[in-house]
Amino acid sequence: MSVQPQREDEVKIAAPSLLLLAAENRAWLEYVTFRFRVNRLGELPRGDGHPVLIIPGFGTSDRSTLPLRQALSNLGYAAVGWDQGRNTGMNAKIKNALAQRVQDLHHRHQKKVSLIGWSLGGVFVREIARALPQHVRRVFTLGSPINGHPAANNVMGIFKLMNRGKPVNLDWDGFQKRRNPPPVPCTAVYTKSDGIVAWRCAMEESAPNTENVEVSGSHFGLGVNPQVLRVLAERLARPI
Repeated sequence: MSVQPQREDEVKIAAPSLLLLAAENRAWLEYVTFRFRVNRLGELPRGDGHPVLIIPGFGTSDRSTLPLRQALSNLGYAAVGWDQGRNTGMNAKIKNALAQRVQDLHHRHQKKVSLIGWSLGGVFVREIARALPQHVRRVFTLGSPINGHPAANNVMGIFKLMNRGKPVNLDWDGFQKRRNPPPVPCTAVYTKSDGIVAWRCAMEESAPNTENVEVSGSHFGLGVNPQVLRVLAERLARPI
C-alpha cells in the first residue's frame, strides 16, 4: 500500500490515542509469537551475506533488536547492532560512530550495507544513507517519525524526562528537510494501530525509490513481527 502523505498545513495530525497507547502492551504477546514462528524461516528467501545494520528505537538498546538480528542472520545476512548503548538521541559522537561503522562494514564485506531503523532509529538510518549513499544498499524504517509533524507521537514526555525536563526543540526547518528520502531504495513499514507514532508520520513521501508497506501489530512489536520479517527478507534478497 502506498499513499502520498499530506503536508502539515493541509491536515493536523494528532498523536495516537490513549487507547492505542494502552494497546501497546500486546507487544509481549507478539514477542512470544515471533519466537515460535521464526522457526519457519524456510518459507523466506535466503540472503547473500551482505551486512545489515539495525538501529534500535528511542530509549532502547541492541538488546531490543536481538531477535530480528538472529532471524536475519539465520537467513544468511551479516546482521549487526549499532553498538552505541541506549538510544537517547543523536549527537556528534553518535553520528560519527555510525558513519564509521557503516564504512567499516562495507570495507570488511566488500558489499553495500542495508540499514534498518526501528522508530527513532529509522530517522538515523535515513540520515546515514543521505550522507553515505555510496556505502548503502537499502533503507528500512519501522514505525519511524519521518513525516507529517515531529510532535505527532507519544514520545515527547519520555524524551523530556530522559533529558532532565529540558524543552524540546522541534527544529521544524530541519524536519522539513529530512522529509525528503535519501538517494537509495527506501521502504517504510507502518501500522495503523501504532500507539507511539501517528501512522501517517511513518510513511515516506512518494518517489521513484520509496514504498510504504502496511502491517498489523503494535509499535513496540515491529521488531518481532513476522509480517515485518517477511517484508525485510523479500526486499533484502532483491539484487541491486
